[in-house]
Amino acid sequence: MKILITGVGDAYTARHFGSSALVQAPEGYLLLDCPDPIHRVLREATETAGWDVPTTEINDIIITHLHGDHCNGLESFGFRRRFVTDRDPAITRPRIHTTPPVAELLWQRLSPAMGIRWGEDRPMQLKDYFDVHLIDPDHEAHIAGLIVRCRYTKHPVPTIGLLLNDGGAILGWSGDTPFEQAHIQWLDQARLVVHESNLGDAHTPIESLNALPDAMRAKTRLIHLPDDFDERTTDMRPLRPGEVIELS
Repeated sequence: MKILITGVGDAYTARHFGSSALVQAPEGYLLLDCPDPIHRVLREATETAGWDVPTTEINDIIITHLHGDHCNGLESFGFRRRFVTDRDPAITRPRIHTTPPVAELLWQRLSPAMGIRWGEDRPMQLKDYFDVHLIDPDHEAHIAGLIVRCRYTKHPVPTIGLLLNDGGAILGWSGDTPFEQAHIQWLDQARLVVHESNLGDAHTPIESLNALPDAMRAKTRLIHLPDDFDERTTDMRPLRPGEVIELS
């Protein structure tokens, strides 16, 4: 499993893109969240890494929650696949994997822009753009050859953290979350943990992560950071756009 970091910023970033990653999984590519402008996000990260991954090869997307810095790119991703690159109806629609509370509101979020009559005899629907697959903490999901488990965080809107298992290594992805010891213990199953750190009650202060045991800090990388984050405040390394993490 290889993980290409495509964005490291928060909702207010003026320097980066929203926190996200592209996973090279055993059975294809999996996008972790979909910030805007997703096509530039992917182009810049893949060029930096030396990857050649057109959006037509990305057929699985996990949406952790519906804050814009994590899902705004779905509009242009869906439009491009439906009207530009995948006009043949026999081509598989991209699959969105998300929790029931997010799925329930997803089309409400997208329909003002995407529920159009673009050459159709009816308004477009979510199923015209994406296939939606539900994931929940009580069941393992199988996505692009990975075993995926999720856990709800305590963010203001329904949000999940993730464990991605390729059968040999596990990646932990905290999702947006305040500091929660139970979430840390759940993520500790992973060989490497990507954890957010930001300001406010909805996020995890760096001081809380700094207090973790040495072994946990050693395998933790930081993401979803404010633009003025001071790297000297911690011994955990912030991730960079275009960085590739390889787990085996």
